[in-house]
Amino acid sequence: MTTDTLLAGQARPVPAAPAPAGVSIDDLWKALRSHAHDPAQHLGEALVQRGLITPAQLAQALARQAKEQPHRALGTILVDGGLLRGEQLDKAISDWLGMHVVDLGQLAPQAQALRLVPAGWAEREAVLPLMLRDGHLVVALADPWNSRNLLNELRLLTSLDIVPVAAAPATLGPAIARAYREAAPAGATQPRDTRELAAELTRQPEPALAADIAAANESDSTLVLFINSLIADAIRLRASDIHVETGSAPSGVRIRLRIDGDLVDHLQLPARYAYAMISRLKIMADLDIAEHRKPQDGKIDFARFGGPHMEMRMVVVPTAHGMEDVVLRLLGGLKPIPLEHIDLSPVNLAALREVIVKPYGLILVCGPTGSGKTTTLHSAVREINTEKCKIWTAEDPVEITQPGLRQVQVNPRIGWTFAAAMRTFLRADPDVIVIGEMRDEETARIAVEASLTGHLVMSTLHTNSAAESIARLLEIGLDPFTFSDSLLGILAQRLVRRLCVHCRVREAMADDELQHLAGLYLASGGGAGESRERLLERWRSSYGDPQGRVLRYRHAGCAHCESSGFHGRLGLHEFLGSDDALRELVRRRAPARDVVALSQARGMPTLLQDGIEKMFGGLTELPEVLAATNH
Repeated sequence: MTTDTLLAGQARPVPAAPAPAGVSIDDLWKALRSHAHDPAQHLGEALVQRGLITPAQLAQALARQAKEQPHRALGTILVDGGLLRGEQLDKAISDWLGMHVVDLGQLAPQAQALRLVPAGWAEREAVLPLMLRDGHLVVALADPWNSRNLLNELRLLTSLDIVPVAAAPATLGPAIARAYREAAPAGATQPRDTRELAAELTRQPEPALAADIAAANESDSTLVLFINSLIADAIRLRASDIHVETGSAPSGVRIRLRIDGDLVDHLQLPARYAYAMISRLKIMADLDIAEHRKPQDGKIDFARFGGPHMEMRMVVVPTAHGMEDVVLRLLGGLKPIPLEHIDLSPVNLAALREVIVKPYGLILVCGPTGSGKTTTLHSAVREINTEKCKIWTAEDPVEITQPGLRQVQVNPRIGWTFAAAMRTFLRADPDVIVIGEMRDEETARIAVEASLTGHLVMSTLHTNSAAESIARLLEIGLDPFTFSDSLLGILAQRLVRRLCVHCRVREAMADDELQHLAGLYLASGGGAGESRERLLERWRSSYGDPQGRVLRYRHAGCAHCESSGFHGRLGLHEFLGSDDALRELVRRRAPARDVVALSQARGMPTLLQDGIEKMFGGLTELPEVLAATNH
């Protein structure tokens, strides 16, 4: 094959038939190395030098551009004016910029080049790696002249110098599909499964100078593919976090995933890959790979590296003996869940909906870290997010997005705190203000003041129960009178693992176990004064079999749930609404036990009672409920 045949030399060649497998692309590399750029400083000058237009025609086109069409390209003006044909302009630009137009039907890309760019990324961004030579990656694009950001991403992805060429029209898409399809049989030398990639890394020699930048060189395709595959595994398994824990030999690199709230072992790598793996992750998050003594925070958009859209928050923590651990929180551009789909009981759902439509007041969602408070908060906001409502949110970080909200990421390092954001919001004509968390007295005080001046304020609090939330806010310095007037309601919640519907097992409860459970249920309060006999009769009627035995569910394990017996998580809730009796207790600074007694007298379903009812409904199992509610 000659260089003239290979390089189409025009932007609209007639596509050639695909070349047979194994065609060399040495001619293309030679042509790229030998090509000299056009000396012309401007496109118009290059067109005149080639005799395509005269100096007078150029002057007329430039005058028209300056006077009538300043935002239109010179070449477009010349083509529209009939002075040039489109293919003449394209060829002239290619020659002037030193950009070759390549007929991809006659090229067989190198397998090592294809391995550097994942197939999904190449298809989405419309780019085809052609060859890897002397630290340069040659890639074909449809429009190299307007692909600066894409070329920068390729440099980041591969750590190589990128040499772009233009693909002849109608050849790029088919060539990408064909190249990756034909490369698939080579998978024996380039395994895609995470465990196979880990095994391949184990067989490779120790990386040289692992602590240096060279250790994270992304041309080490096996390591790159392993990390991409690891993240893909986490997404597939619905993990919320990836923990990369490094150690000296023989412990090595331990990788764990948090799935449905529990940490599970996933993989291990030899200790010699600790620095290389951490460095690679730092590069993906645009962090300093030379810094090993201080913690670092960053973000990774997995779509930039060939995966699905998944945003990850990353923290690097220095550990003993000069090692570092990494934790990745998978955020993924989460969207709010409809309020009726977050597992609220009918009673709690109606109570929460009643308060979120109030024009002003304070609503709190409380629970420990990882209990789903932010999800519930955004579900409530989704319910009232209309065109007539201006909603400001201050969050750290912004994990869930929804159209219509004005969302702010706080940054305490520069003084942009929750309290500072609240003060700013109050000058920005809000209807609803959402605060990610009440961490201090200043934020809580401003929130109460805002709720008393015509704004609905929603926030979260790290407390164990609704009653404890009131005590906590009074302890940090809130005025009990203003706080009691502002409070609309407090929703406490926990998360438990949800039973897999494909393999859960239904079984009868023993009488002594049922009696013990009824005692726990009644002792936790609420229930509107229901007696033990009435409670047991209700359970037998609602959840019993024809023999009068009360049935419950437990986990088993199957392929759908990775043999764990659980799939997803479930919320347990209790809602404490404000009324005159509660306001009086708050004003008297009554202890939490008095608030609990009031809620019991009202018949408010507790977290434990909500969990037991959901257990009987087949949504979770009893040990999960008891563990989450500390029973």
